[in-house]
Amino acid sequence: MKTVRALLALLLLGALPVSAADAEKNPAIAGRLPDDAIPKTDEEWRKRLTPEQFEVARKKGTERAFTGKYWNTKTPGTYRCICCGEPLFTSGEKFESGCGWPSFSAPIDAAKGNVKGKVIAEHEDRSLAGLPGFGVRTEVTCRRCGAHLGHVFDDGPPPTGLRYCINSASITLDPK
Repeated sequence: MKTVRALLALLLLGALPVSAADAEKNPAIAGRLPDDAIPKTDEEWRKRLTPEQFEVARKKGTERAFTGKYWNTKTPGTYRCICCGEPLFTSGEKFESGCGWPSFSAPIDAAKGNVKGKVIAEHEDRSLAGLPGFGVRTEVTCRRCGAHLGHVFDDGPPPTGLRYCINSASITLDPK
């Protein structure tokens, strides 16, 4: 019984590899979707995403710190949107911030003079502004499909000074 519980916990925390059945259920795991293949309704998204992925990426949820599949991953590769497959970040921009979520210093298409690139959209987030210790944050989403990814903060490493704090449930990794 302990083994079953442990495996169930690993599965729920996203620590087990994605199966072929998961990739078949959600084609974005295999690559970037054509524009006309991106779901439009919550019902369509629920069919493609796990309950956690749906809650985080489509309903602006947040996974618990230090529980996501990629928070401590060192595997080289490209991180793509779990919803539409858009490439968002590379492992070369990933760093250990100590926050418990995957952290990146810049999106995949960042360039000198435009460190924020074009694949990520930013939105003002006042959802926790009324709580002590919190203020207005900057939410980041996939510009292509609107998936909630996480937040960006201005306490990252040089040269950008940015920390994109991203939910593992919102991304998938293509290892090199």
